[in-house]
Amino acid sequence: MPTIADHILTLAVGVSAAGLLLYSVFVMYQVFRTDRALPTARAGIAAAEDNPPREKACVIVPAHNEAGSIATLIASLKAQDYDRLRFVLALDRCTDDTRGVAERAIDRDPRFEIIEIGHCPEGWAGKVHAAWTAFNRSSSAQSSDSVLFTDADTAFDPGCVRACLALARQRRLDMLSLFCTLRAERWFERLAQTAAGFELARQYPLIRANADDHIRRRPFANGQFMLFDTGAYRAIGGHEAVKEALLEDIAFARTLTARGMRSGLLLADNIVRCHMYHDWAQFRKGWKRILTESANREPRRLRRYAQRCVTLGVLLPGTVLVGGVAGAWLRPDAAGWTLLGLCAAALCAWLLSLALVYRRSGARVADCLGFPVGAWLISSIYREARRDLLSGKPTSWGGREYIREPSGA
Repeated sequence: MPTIADHILTLAVGVSAAGLLLYSVFVMYQVFRTDRALPTARAGIAAAEDNPPREKACVIVPAHNEAGSIATLIASLKAQDYDRLRFVLALDRCTDDTRGVAERAIDRDPRFEIIEIGHCPEGWAGKVHAAWTAFNRSSSAQSSDSVLFTDADTAFDPGCVRACLALARQRRLDMLSLFCTLRAERWFERLAQTAAGFELARQYPLIRANADDHIRRRPFANGQFMLFDTGAYRAIGGHEAVKEALLEDIAFARTLTARGMRSGLLLADNIVRCHMYHDWAQFRKGWKRILTESANREPRRLRRYAQRCVTLGVLLPGTVLVGGVAGAWLRPDAAGWTLLGLCAAALCAWLLSLALVYRRSGARVADCLGFPVGAWLISSIYREARRDLLSGKPTSWGGREYIREPSGA
């Protein structure tokens, strides 16, 4: 005979399972809705075939101590299939052999230009100053119709620039940014990287980042790939307008929106790949900066997002898994088996929704099984970010330290 405690357990687990099922269906709906509404960057290849771009373009690469990765990027830039293209490497206060590695990789290709920067003025973020300096010093950049800012740890498919120029024109964008496909080889990348990206997508959904209605739009961009119309870039003041921003990409997107201009954010679909961090310490430090700034340095948001990560990524599916088995064992009747079936359906829907997210992001689908661990790790980064912000611990990035004041406390 079921006790009152059994009934309470059944109800609690049933409500949790229903909640997980509804949440999973919502995630799947958002994925399919986004796929229908927005192309990926790879769709630009067909657009470029139908209506080939003709404008002059310049790629600017700010690089601080990137000897280990810049050769891969240079090789991919040399392989671009667009002939009206120039490249500027902005070497910012490098203390390693970035220049030597770059020169060997360039191998006297006349399309490349190297600009060395030995000082970052007060009031500027290092990467932002390097990009701005390169644009102003380079005649190729000054005479270009479009300028693309990218990171040294990226790699492009041969048709990337041509495709993105065509997409930007087709969608009438003043700036096109891409969510780059992130390589996932190390343990922390496979466990936590997609969970971190999923967090950003929850805060800045692609549909809203591309909304025509400026009221509904939630501007967002990714600094790993920002393609500007040069006239629009000049009109908003270039990098000087966002010189103090540690996430200059979001600052650019917000500035464009405030000026009535159009920005777009699309999935790269493996047309641009990025290897962001080489070890767990770098990963944690880098994503702490990103998550802090994307939450507008608001401690309340950081706490709320940390709780959301644990609740939706760990506690809710864990409760459904354990509770479903326990409920069926404690109540070997129709109600117990019905509960077990509901829990199984909810968990299957949850895994399917995660599989769709991982597949769209270019990650291994099998890695979604480790998502709860990743969600817990990202939650811990949120909590650490909040502690650092409240204690005044400086943010270290690009060879400098920055003290960021909390907002909205």
